[in-house]
Amino acid sequence: MNPEDVNTLIRQRRSVFPKDYTGEKAADSIIWQLLENANWAPTHKHTEPWRFKVFCREGLQLFAQYQAEKYRQQHWGTAGFLEAKYQKLLTKPLKCSHIIAIGVHHAPGSPVPEIEEVAAVSCAVQNILLSAPVYGLGAYWSTGGVTYLEEARAFFGLQPEDKLLGFIYLGVTKKALPVSQRGPIADKVDWVTGGHTGD
Repeated sequence: MNPEDVNTLIRQRRSVFPKDYTGEKAADSIIWQLLENANWAPTHKHTEPWRFKVFCREGLQLFAQYQAEKYRQQHWGTAGFLEAKYQKLLTKPLKCSHIIAIGVHHAPGSPVPEIEEVAAVSCAVQNILLSAPVYGLGAYWSTGGVTYLEEARAFFGLQPEDKLLGFIYLGVTKKALPVSQRGPIADKVDWVTGGHTGD
């Protein structure tokens, strides 16, 4: 493996939103490969806490209707209800090829702290986000919609002790998009090379 290819892959990862999807549907076999890559994320005590639910074809409509209806139930008749947001929840998912709901399973009594399980699932998501462009897919991790509603967990096949971490939106991209920008890593790192870390 060429190290520079790995460096380039990581640097070129970026969030790509449904407005930049063609509407073309990717093969399910590609999504399975992304999920297989997710399955190789690091996991303390091999708990493998990631749980995924994939929406595609007519399932995208179910996803859209569920989120929009939950929003309507929460805000209808109040100043918080925005028709534009309601319509966006109904239509944005339909521009995708697939949407993957991200769950964290934390077994009752597990010796692994929940935060470590969340970190493991986040690593699994990163594997998907890094893999998607290799297959010509744009992707982004959304924590909007019903992500933080406790009652939404059951819809996504999660147990009461589990957590929903959001959704990965996937679609074939219209065009090559510019890479993200980052400040210098040197601004965010301290090196300790001796026996003292400061006064």
